[in-house]
Amino acid sequence: MEEPLNNEVLNRELNIVFQYLVKKGVPHLDAQDAVQETAFKYLTYADSIRSNKVRSWLIRVALNYFYDQCRKNKKYILNFEEDRVGHQVEELPEFIILAKERAEEFSRLLVSLKPLYSELLLLKYESDLSYAEISQLLGISISSVKMNLFRARKSLLKCFKEAHYER
Repeated sequence: MEEPLNNEVLNRELNIVFQYLVKKGVPHLDAQDAVQETAFKYLTYADSIRSNKVRSWLIRVALNYFYDQCRKNKKYILNFEEDRVGHQVEELPEFIILAKERAEEFSRLLVSLKPLYSELLLLKYESDLSYAEISQLLGISISSVKMNLFRARKSLLKCFKEAHYER
């Protein structure tokens, strides 16, 4: 029997899950609903979850909840156009615009990849999950995660080069 996370650690993990959902293109309100439902399920089943697997468990529950809601409502909206650039007063407008354009370009490139590749890239580089956590989350072997991440990076680079050489 594992000891449940304290409130501060749980809130930090849930914030990471929320940021992951938003980066994946889930609208803010849907992401908030998914995180709230995930928190409830965590509190209900906390004694049966291994403490070293909490983040991957939270992400998987939140994604499953969101996908279930999409199926129930028959909507599949991934909002990659949403503003993800942190606006600070001291930033120049040029930097804000360039950062927003880079984020939009990255989102377009992610959409052009296979869904598995985009999910792997987001899990590894946006959520900073280890290969083992990604493996457990997606239910595939660690070697498969490494191989598919290699292919995803290669595919992303190819799409990036094609987008810039076609101009």
